[in-house]
Amino acid sequence: MSKIQLKKRHTLRKSQVSVIYSRLKSEIGEAESMFYRDQLEIVETNTQLKLYMVDKKPLLMDLDGVIFPTLRGLLEQPFPQRRIVVDMGAVPYVVNGADVMRPGIVSVTDDIRADSPAQVVEERHGKPLAICIPLYDAAELREKTTGKMCRNIHHVGDEIWVLEY
Repeated sequence: MSKIQLKKRHTLRKSQVSVIYSRLKSEIGEAESMFYRDQLEIVETNTQLKLYMVDKKPLLMDLDGVIFPTLRGLLEQPFPQRRIVVDMGAVPYVVNGADVMRPGIVSVTDDIRADSPAQVVEERHGKPLAICIPLYDAAELREKTTGKMCRNIHHVGDEIWVLEY
């Protein structure tokens, strides 16, 4: 990803807000209500990434047409859906941007779908470490024993994390 620069920031109309939240609900289910506010701002960047500001904080992102919480959003409003739990040995690698490999996965929720965002959390406290794109559905992730399982797209310390608003 090229260096992210902010281009425009503006408040969305109510009709646009309802579309954003319905798209979020299709991704994370009823947990979408935790992110709901009447006023929502969009921040456009020089990349395909769009950030949505909830209470002036970048809690949601739109990457390639899929709305999902950012890591800041997951830290403020944790929810139990779309989780891939990794062991403590995988934590330093995942927070530095490494893809998630099968030996590090402890468990996955049943709602994990291939090519749809998921949160990577550590096993001890359930704290979010990254947002990833699983390469397989939940059943296939459990079956496999080796190899890369998820592509890391957003982690602590990356360009999205350190953007100034």
